[in-house]
Amino acid sequence: MKDIIFEKRKSIQQVEESNELAPKFDEKGLIPVVTTDFVSGEVLMQGYMNEEAFKQTIDLGEAVYYSRSRKSLWHKGKTSGLIQKIKEIRIDDDQDCIWLRVEVIGGASCHVGYRSCFYRSVPFREKNSKLFLKFEEKEKVFDPKKVYGNTTNPTKL
Repeated sequence: MKDIIFEKRKSIQQVEESNELAPKFDEKGLIPVVTTDFVSGEVLMQGYMNEEAFKQTIDLGEAVYYSRSRKSLWHKGKTSGLIQKIKEIRIDDDQDCIWLRVEVIGGASCHVGYRSCFYRSVPFREKNSKLFLKFEEKEKVFDPKKVYGNTTNPTKL
């Protein structure tokens, strides 16, 4: 991997108006990442990167995240083949959030088998005390049990 160096954050002017990359990682060393489909703009997932994951993403041209539940780097698609090829990386105005625009090899980004991790909607303005999620995606792109075995959910409850 190339020696990618992030600038030290020196001023608001530098962070907001210069061409220097000076990402702000939180107290746990993480920065949130929103990932969308390059062509459609569909939100595929939200994750986190630490400094190493961000550098690897830049270097590889494929999404590498930091898994908070596993406490390790996670090269998206390395196990499943559902790779996120980077088309564009953007960073927000104060450099504390990353936006990846990707081409999804294999057609899905969700470990549950749906195209997007945002496959359900939450009702609002309902007066019922119990809310029921609505499935917006009706069919899975792949069978997680065939790809991952019986442990389809790598996250902790």
